[in-house]
Amino acid sequence: MFKKILLLTATGVVASCPFGAMAQDKDHEHADDEIIVTGSPIAHPEHESIIAASVLTKEDLAKRGEASIGELLRREPGVSSTFFGPAASRPVIRGLSGDRVSVLDAGIGAIDASSVSDDHAVAVEPATAERIEIVRGAATLYYGSSAAGGVVNVFDGRIPDKVPDGGLAGGLRTSLGSVDDSAEAAGSVDIKLGSAGAADLVLHGDGFARNTDDYEIPGFAKSEAQRTLEGTLDGDEAFGVVENSDLRSKGGSIGGSLVFDNSFFGVSGKITRSNYGVPGAVEEGPGGKIETVRIELEQERFDLMGELNSDFLIFETAKIRIGYADYVHRELEGGAVGTTFKNEGYEGRIEFIEKTFGKFRGASGLQFKHRDFEAIGDEAFTPANITDQFGVFTMREYETGNFHIQLGGRYEHTNIDAKSVGLERSFDAVSVSAGFGIEPNENLFFGVNLLRTERVPAPEELFSDGPHLATNAFELGNPALGKETARGVETSVHSEFGPVSIRLNGFYTNYKNFIALTPNGDEEDGLPVFEFVASDAVFKGFEALAEADLFSFGVFEVTGRAQLDYVRAKFKDGAGNVPRIPPLRSIIAMEATSSHLDLRGEIELADGQNNIGAFELPTEGYQIVNLAATWRPGGEDHGFSMQLRADNITDEEARLHTSFLKETAPLPGRNIKLTLRASF
Repeated sequence: MFKKILLLTATGVVASCPFGAMAQDKDHEHADDEIIVTGSPIAHPEHESIIAASVLTKEDLAKRGEASIGELLRREPGVSSTFFGPAASRPVIRGLSGDRVSVLDAGIGAIDASSVSDDHAVAVEPATAERIEIVRGAATLYYGSSAAGGVVNVFDGRIPDKVPDGGLAGGLRTSLGSVDDSAEAAGSVDIKLGSAGAADLVLHGDGFARNTDDYEIPGFAKSEAQRTLEGTLDGDEAFGVVENSDLRSKGGSIGGSLVFDNSFFGVSGKITRSNYGVPGAVEEGPGGKIETVRIELEQERFDLMGELNSDFLIFETAKIRIGYADYVHRELEGGAVGTTFKNEGYEGRIEFIEKTFGKFRGASGLQFKHRDFEAIGDEAFTPANITDQFGVFTMREYETGNFHIQLGGRYEHTNIDAKSVGLERSFDAVSVSAGFGIEPNENLFFGVNLLRTERVPAPEELFSDGPHLATNAFELGNPALGKETARGVETSVHSEFGPVSIRLNGFYTNYKNFIALTPNGDEEDGLPVFEFVASDAVFKGFEALAEADLFSFGVFEVTGRAQLDYVRAKFKDGAGNVPRIPPLRSIIAMEATSSHLDLRGEIELADGQNNIGAFELPTEGYQIVNLAATWRPGGEDHGFSMQLRADNITDEEARLHTSFLKETAPLPGRNIKLTLRASF
């Protein structure tokens, strides 16, 4: 399988490169290059980013439609998914997840409980997202310990920062899917209400609703390896469907801003409600009756955001972002509340971007966070705790000709108080980085980033001590855990020559006291015991992406895309492999576009994963084929489109090695999905 992936990827890269008369010499000139604001206070175009970062625009997101952020991003280079069913799926970046990958809501944390466990859904809704930025690798300097492995920053525009053209803009989307009988609708609107002096008042509103049944699969829910281990190959096992995987969710927000010529200031409120099943999680109820586990999630959130772009003192821009949320989710066992998780908190950031002085520029800021977390019930495996964190950061840049230098640093103080068990820990963490970039010409960029980061252990890693049915584990923390230190180097190459664009990222990170949730072979309360253990480890790997304008065929412009990513993670001193690391993977796609009709086909190939952690089972490779057609009856200048997608058209059984549920819940089978979109 490994050779097949390499061969097909090489073929895809070749297909993405121009040869002879088929190629078109189009001048890219970085005209469509997106500006990245995540990962550094000073924004950079993608092609000049020393860090490995990328952007999904509104047009990119319009081609997708998933119920979770993890599944929405799973096919991006270097990104996988925890896949705890369609509803609960967090991104895995370069093999890292949980508290190391921060899912942000326009620069502020989600303020939920999703990092506590993989079965907890992220309270950031993909249906209303307008733009997503992804940072692969440490973003600790600007977002703190919870961004030690990467950042996913989701922007939904609920606090408007500009006046819509013509005073009114919006969109509607509805879709139906066959694999789970899904029905989804989402919409948003921005409207200029009037003027107040030099400011325009802009109001935003959005909402969504999604219903799905249990999703269908091509075979047994349990893998052959798991059924062999249990001796149930010929038993009465679930077949053709993943039971208790249905979902009901809805929500909406309203926001408003005063928009000036060079600034804006606004507020918003958001409500999210969700009820979803946890596949594979069952409880023995009264009389030996087997009861499924469901999660009922609620969040109310309020945000404030402002930006001033005007010279004052030594600064040219000031940004402020503050969010508060009250989050509750209840784990229902047979319809009764078994455990309740509560998280009430706030988070804020203030950034100042300095004027350019000669060849120097810089930015500094501060971040503060408060988290009041409580778990109540039979499976309160983490005691109530309060976390307070404060950080200050700065970045310096020097640019001369085609040479760039970036230096950054962050100091962070964290206090974690678990009064209910009489434990308290305080940490001081310092992280630094140095980046170097050279641009020999406008079509070529080389970057190197050296980093040393410190990550504070999460409360769950310190204090967990109890059963967690949803993950089928008895989780044990370690109150004596210290800071996790990473030293690493990342390299990047961006090139554009005529119709061909190539991006390469490589990374090598050496961890001291890497904290991992690993089984120890014991059982407690009938569940396998998983411990948070600190060991030295090494992560290394790469992402490669090639895109090209290939040729014209009638009214169609044909483009190609090929990507390949790989992570290898081992504990040092012969202690084995880090668990739940994604395998080598490739995605090859071709797309034909015209003013009225777009056609797309792609194949995703994943190698088998045999570099497994303790008590893990190997995971077989898979090949998933997806097809899509988008029709715009009125052409590109009209806002209506109809898309017909066929995902996993060959009905392939595919399991993600990054998922705790890989042995009991494969990815969905064949899905035919119809989506209607209208914008105005």
